[in-house]
Amino acid sequence: MYEIGTSSFLHCFFSTVAYRLENDRWGSKFPKVMNELYQGKLSWKNAFVAKRELEQIREGLDELLPDKVIWDIGDLSEQPPWGNNISNTITSLGNYFVTSDGRDFIEVFNSALDTAMEIKEDVLIQ
Repeated sequence: MYEIGTSSFLHCFFSTVAYRLENDRWGSKFPKVMNELYQGKLSWKNAFVAKRELEQIREGLDELLPDKVIWDIGDLSEQPPWGNNISNTITSLGNYFVTSDGRDFIEVFNSALDTAMEIKEDVLIQ
């Protein structure tokens, strides 16, 4: 089990990816991560492809400043509860997303995908 954080924070990650990296076309570029995983279940058989997608997502987010975060793709006027009051160690959207226990969000997903492939179990978001 991996701790991520609140559902709104998780939605923020997916909203940012869809809006900034997929040109507001959810799942068009990263279908395994954005469609399967976001819906709550990713087959372990798709974990390798999802890892490649996460690598591309990280590269894309690394190019974007933190003020480009999208809190809710359904309402672009929404802002994170903390606004722009973020740590000065956050230099891009590539390191913006941190789990509730302080770990890099994308690395946690990668670990979950590695485990899924190793034990041949699906990844679930609950």
